[in-house]
Amino acid sequence: MQSLGINPSRHGLENHGIHNVNQVFWNLGTAALVENAIRRREGLLAAGGALVVRTGQYTGRSPDDKFIVREPSTQDRIWWGPVNRPFDPARFDALYGRLLAYLQGGDLYVQDCFAGADPAHRIPIRVITEYAWHNLFARQLFVRADWTKTQEHVPRFTIIDVPKFHAYPDLDGTRSEAFVVVHFARGLVIIGGTSYAGEMKKSVFSLLNFLLPLRQVLSMHCSANLGPRGDVALFFGLSGTGKTSLSADPSRRLVGDDEHGWSEGGIFNFEGGCYAKCIRLSREDEPQIWGAIHFGSVLENVTIDPETRLLDLRDDSLTENTRAAYPLTFIPDAVIPGVAGHPSHIFFLACDAFGVLPPIARLSPEQAMYHFLSGYTAKVAGTERGMGAEPKATFSTCFGAPFLVLHPSVYSDMLGEQIARHRVLCWLVNTGWSGGPYGVGHRIQLVHTRAMLRAALEGLLTDVPARQDPVFGLQVPTVCPEVPPEMMNPRTTWPDQAAYDAQARELARLFQKNFERFAEVPQAIRDAGPRVA
Repeated sequence: MQSLGINPSRHGLENHGIHNVNQVFWNLGTAALVENAIRRREGLLAAGGALVVRTGQYTGRSPDDKFIVREPSTQDRIWWGPVNRPFDPARFDALYGRLLAYLQGGDLYVQDCFAGADPAHRIPIRVITEYAWHNLFARQLFVRADWTKTQEHVPRFTIIDVPKFHAYPDLDGTRSEAFVVVHFARGLVIIGGTSYAGEMKKSVFSLLNFLLPLRQVLSMHCSANLGPRGDVALFFGLSGTGKTSLSADPSRRLVGDDEHGWSEGGIFNFEGGCYAKCIRLSREDEPQIWGAIHFGSVLENVTIDPETRLLDLRDDSLTENTRAAYPLTFIPDAVIPGVAGHPSHIFFLACDAFGVLPPIARLSPEQAMYHFLSGYTAKVAGTERGMGAEPKATFSTCFGAPFLVLHPSVYSDMLGEQIARHRVLCWLVNTGWSGGPYGVGHRIQLVHTRAMLRAALEGLLTDVPARQDPVFGLQVPTVCPEVPPEMMNPRTTWPDQAAYDAQARELARLFQKNFERFAEVPQAIRDAGPRVA
């Protein structure tokens, strides 16, 4: 085994059972990893310098292929069910044994890094990959270790990512050839059969969703930014709702675009980079993300002309879920390291395919908990395998059900305590449709959503006249600077207002049906949801 690269850790690969590999490239820098990826024909260099790769048939996460090993030390804490499927320990050992055998004689890339920007709560991790570009992805997305100290790095968790190694469902107990299996007791995540790099990112998020709440740190699926007065804002929402776009505000400093912790000292980013959707990305609407796509960025499934090396960010022929991965340092004036104080505002983002929710509404503390537990949005095509062409209304508790490992009440109780303790103002924001449902109305313009967020953050919506939505009970501002007044009441944007009323009642019933599973929450929270006769 020949070790190359920068300061290999004394905690070698033999500690993971890895032996007899050809070459191990430790902690290579960005330029070296790009060179290796191109030499190995893993991708193409675009005209602007970004590395463009394809992920094959898996262009998004495969949630049905994720498992957690059921073993005595953790089994009583895990929220078992369709999200966290149990995996037999003996089958894990057999699958891992075959994976180790597959690795023999090949090359491996290793990045020693951290999950968590706050030194008080960070978790040392190791990412081992067979693709150079996957290692570059890990280097750009996670918190980098001090390269002068990597010899002493001992990972708490290790992610082994081997796309070319496939499972046999009948033998291994998997659903398909792809698998993501987490073994908390052994500190291991093994990934195979899929080249989608987002599986590594979300596996680390799942680890933190298990570990940090047990240390009294709330883990959250949200973006965050910092205002000129030191005010912190959080943006909760699933993929496609605008977490990345809205937090990348040129007038505020980005803390992080997707995952954060909330401790007694404030918030901190779990990551050191961003993973932005870039389908139809434009310089005018999202200048910070546009400017981050250059040498060192990794572009997944973005169309590139092989001759001119020019990108076509509008082309969705491979997937709607085209992605750009880049370090936070590519964002001007980002908060480095990603640590900030306690939030003053929380925005719950919902991509409403029904087109009936108001563009922005003030939430009471009880309504905030109701909508956090509901996690309403519309899944957009491409984020997960099997999605059709149209968005699908869904409810994802805590705006991140696919990544929760503990029971949702753990996260909701912690959030409610933090909101009360720090007197946080909470808002519901519709980044979806107005004037009708999907296919009839139009998507709310980003410029208008930004104006509403800016007004809320500057206190301009606190004392303006508001109306109470008759179905959802929300306090909706009737005016907002730089926003057409008619937009503030979605009912008036529909040509057929009777059709709006019917659609609002239908969505309210969906909310009510979904919330039936939260019968154990306080009555005040259950009463904070929509009402329909």
